Formats: sequence, C-alpha cells, structure tokens
Amino acid sequence: MLVPLYKPMSADSSSREIEIKLRIEDAAEGRRRLERAGFQVAAPRVFEANLVFDTQDGRLRTAGALLRVRQAGQRSLLTFKGPAVHGRHKSREELEIELSDASVAAQILSRLGFQPVFRYEKYRTEFCHPDQAGLVTLDETPISNFLELEGRPEWIDQTAGRLGFTEPDYITASYGSLYAEYCRTHPVAPAEMVFRDGAS
Repeated sequence: MLVPLYKPMSADSSSREIEIKLRIEDAAEGRRRLERAGFQVAAPRVFEANLVFDTQDGRLRTAGALLRVRQAGQRSLLTFKGPAVHGRHKSREELEIELSDASVAAQILSRLGFQPVFRYEKYRTEFCHPDQAGLVTLDETPISNFLELEGRPEWIDQTAGRLGFTEPDYITASYGSLYAEYCRTHPVAPAEMVFRDGAS
C-alpha cells in the first residue's frame, strides 16, 4: 500500500495562495490596462524556467499537489502547492523557499526519488497598486498571455472589474492544464510548454 506523500494541513492565511488568471491576447494591451488602473511595475520582465517534479507513479499529481523548481532571472525557488480548492477563485496551500542553486536542488529531488515530469517557460512582469492589497503578474507564455491576480477574494474581484473583466473570464486552471487543453485543441503533440525558435 502506498503511503501518501502529502497530508493536508490547516495552513494559516500567510501560506495560502488565492488567485485567478485572465487571458489576454496581447501583452502590450495588458500593460495598458494595468497602467490605466493605476498599477506600476514592481519587478521588471524576467524569463522563468519551471521544472515540475513527481514520483514515478505520479502520486503528487494524483493528490492534486505540485512540487516545482523555478529559475527566474537570478532567483531560484522551490515551491510546494497543495491540492486546490476550486470556486470562483483558486485557493491552495503554498510553501516556498529561495534556493542558492536550482540545478543542485533538482539533483537532490532526483536522489529522493522525484523526477522531472513537465517543463514550462514564461516571461513574467510583476505589477502592484498603491493600495498594496494584492499582486498582478503579466505572464507571456508559449500558448497565450495571462494576467494573474493574487490576493484576497474581494480584492481580486474589484481588480478584475477595474481591468475590464467579469467573473466568466476567470480561469483557475494551472499552466499544465492550460497547456494540455491547448494541445487538445491545436495540432500539437503534448511535450513541454517552452518557447521555440528563440521566441521572446
């Protein structure tokens, strides 16, 4: 009998991620919407390489959890996300620490029995508002562009409205799920969600 790798815990609000995504066809238009709503760049555009790990039998995915190593510019992060609670917004436990070396972290996870199962890339720009109540990121990915709103539910709804979106526009799927859906609706064989031919 397999022992679950993840046991849900009663995480406090500081370790919970509450967010939605909003699809935008044009990154420049996303920036204009944010500027009109009073947002300013908090962290400049940076390239992110993300590597998702799981056991050979996929126990984390089965549990709805995620284990990821991210290289974002000069920063490296190890992130664990628990199963998501889906409603109008997506809410889940998130635990994250900064790493000194992403490649060494990947080797450690490999030694512990985890293996890379999905790689995805994006360019991310972070925006904040003077109210400092939440964070908006502009994500440019190989499949589309997205605004990601993270904060308290009421702030997310108010901000989405200021940006010209309504509840039917809310997306709570992960990038892995969005990529799988993209492959189903386009003549693309599922592989890795990465930029091709030097796209930027």
